[in-house]
Amino acid sequence: MGQVGNRRRPGKMAVGAVGVLFFLAGCSVKKFAIRKLGDALSEAGATYTSDDDPELIRGALPFSLKLIESLLAQSPNHRGLLLSAASGFTQYSYAFVQEDAEEAEDRDPQASEALRQRARRLYRRARDYGLRGLEQDHPGFGNAFRSSAGAAAKEVGGNDVPFLYWTAASWGSLVSLSKDDPELLADLPLVEALMRRALELEEGYDQGALHEFMITFEGSRSETMGGSLSRARQHFDRAMELSRGQRAAALVSLAETVCVRSQNRAEFEALLHRALAVDPDARPEWRLANLVMQRRARWLLGREDLLFAE
Repeated sequence: MGQVGNRRRPGKMAVGAVGVLFFLAGCSVKKFAIRKLGDALSEAGATYTSDDDPELIRGALPFSLKLIESLLAQSPNHRGLLLSAASGFTQYSYAFVQEDAEEAEDRDPQASEALRQRARRLYRRARDYGLRGLEQDHPGFGNAFRSSAGAAAKEVGGNDVPFLYWTAASWGSLVSLSKDDPELLADLPLVEALMRRALELEEGYDQGALHEFMITFEGSRSETMGGSLSRARQHFDRAMELSRGQRAAALVSLAETVCVRSQNRAEFEALLHRALAVDPDARPEWRLANLVMQRRARWLLGREDLLFAE
């Protein structure tokens, strides 16, 4: 009996080892599949940005964003997924939540405020994904950046420009919707440090996206807060040059910041009509963004009596 027992033991051990190998192989396959799916999702943005139906994208994006978050729960260091989350939540919040909040403000202030609160939460989520993305190649970046923004920003390189942009865009939007929050307002220098580093590394990123951001950043702040209408115009000129006038965002941004602040109604109208004249089909990769900005241009034109004193 003892010999039989001894002969059986190696067999049991072999079966156990095979089971472990299959288990490990299963984990490896699962992780590989998650990474591949993550890669595919992070590269699928063009199917959204080239769509000609903003309402279809409004309905589709929440599912995609939650799928990205589900994959990030399994693969938390996937740079492509982190970038997709940062950019996706920023764009969804701006186009479909903040815009709705602003359009509802005159007719339903309570609903407008609820939407603003939601937009803030989404921008905060996008910012945090962006910071996580920067942490992948620069461990400890978040804490170092808050301690010494300029020095920490200098450590990031050209591969980080998309993360710099989307982190700054979401963070800046969060601050702009939180003007009654002194703690968030104090983050404006951090937003500026991210964007200025991106400009140093790749000034022409995405055919003028950085300059489009800076139009609003410079034009919406008073001179005492560090803003500058002249610098906003310089960024506008460069954005238009880089996009060859085929993106409506720069036109809308200059109109609603610089023109409103300087009370230049004639230029306001001219810029917004130029934005509406942009052909969304000329550059399919910008089609959705142009349609969203043209919707904003029409809304702004409908409110110009409220925006101009005369």
